[in-house]
Amino acid sequence: MTDRRTFRWATTGARVLSGTLVAAAFVVAVVTAVALPWPTLAREPVQVTATPAPEASVLTCAGSLLALGRDAAAADAVTAAAPQVLTAGVREGSPPPSESTLTSDVADSVASVFVAEPQGRTRTDVAASGSVTIADEDLSGFAASACRPPLMESWLVGGSTSTGSSGIVVIGNPGVVAATVELTVYGTNGPVVPPGGQLVVAAGAQRVVTLAGLALGEDSPVIRVSATGAPVTASLQASITRTLVPGGVDQIGAIQAPEPHLYIPGVSVVDTGGGGADASTALRLLSPSSDTTATVTVTPTGQPDPGQPLSVTLAAGKPLDLDLGGLTPREYTVRVDAAAPVLGAVWQTTGFDEGADFAWYTPAPGITVPSLFATPAGPSPAVTVVNPTDKDVSVAVDAVDGSSSTTVTIPAERSARFSLRSRTVYALEADGAVRAGVSLTGVGALAGYPVWSADTAAEPIVVYP
Repeated sequence: MTDRRTFRWATTGARVLSGTLVAAAFVVAVVTAVALPWPTLAREPVQVTATPAPEASVLTCAGSLLALGRDAAAADAVTAAAPQVLTAGVREGSPPPSESTLTSDVADSVASVFVAEPQGRTRTDVAASGSVTIADEDLSGFAASACRPPLMESWLVGGSTSTGSSGIVVIGNPGVVAATVELTVYGTNGPVVPPGGQLVVAAGAQRVVTLAGLALGEDSPVIRVSATGAPVTASLQASITRTLVPGGVDQIGAIQAPEPHLYIPGVSVVDTGGGGADASTALRLLSPSSDTTATVTVTPTGQPDPGQPLSVTLAAGKPLDLDLGGLTPREYTVRVDAAAPVLGAVWQTTGFDEGADFAWYTPAPGITVPSLFATPAGPSPAVTVVNPTDKDVSVAVDAVDGSSSTTVTIPAERSARFSLRSRTVYALEADGAVRAGVSLTGVGALAGYPVWSADTAAEPIVVYP
């Protein structure tokens, strides 16, 4: 072997050995790199937390009491019969709300709108209510209702189109754009949108529709009010005439939504001179979506034990009226527990003779934040507060002008009644979830409506630029 060949072999061997060592080192480095933790670079995304500016608080009132058929030449014509007497206010230190009126398709009818602008970044709560007393040949009684915020969907429970009964659906649009409203009537044949059940309500306007035009022949109608374009407020005026003698009138406020548990506080059963035997109490129930069974209990205010519970089967989409019997004159809370969301309202009358009146009491929604309510002009106003929880709750009811303050501890699953003054704005505050209803009771006068919770502050939102 020559020296040149020996050198070439040695060089080639060195290259192979060197390559092998480099490859092995590379493999070891890769394995080690995989096995060992790599350094990481963590960077939090830029974010900004912002709270949306609060909107103005807007309430729309039911408006004037309306009469149907006063013009013999137009039996279905609606006319204004008497204006509401209104009470409105805000918390002490807040500027008073502004008041305007809706244009109406009924001449001389007046429906007020109250607007409370926010103060800086804080929402201004406002409360308002109205009442009407009338003693005409065709319309007599006392009606009281709370002014409510507009909703995209709400429900009206009450009224009838049977002989002697009449009703008028009132829709108000306090917004700045028109609303298209659909009225779905739930009756003996289930839900139906009647020919007159679709209407357009212009911005800043009020429309009325007779109940007979929507649900002719229905003894127990329930109406769903659905709006697009803008939220609306809805109410139902109901009246009764018995053999040409007027038997009462009421303005029934809307219900926000069905619930599986209903609490209807402040139902007043009055002594008609016959030990309550002449009075009548009825409960209207509807399960809009599914068949269900409901349990009904009637508990005297302040008492620990309810009466004998009643069980009732509800068919989906078909209202049912349940006679609660002749109750002893006093105040009650009616509770409904169902396996599915339901709607309900209690009808109560002072009697069936001349000078009688009636009221529809609707369910009270849950209250978890300090909330305002107003008492209108009327007899003996009171608020009944129900504690549906399993713990004692401290409840304060204070006049916002500082003229009165009452604090009561309500035991678990009990209720308490607070006597109030008429034409006063109150603040209700509790350290637990409660439900409450205002009632006004007098000779030939009966009315009631629930206290709604104040709008909660807008939740902060996180923005990622």
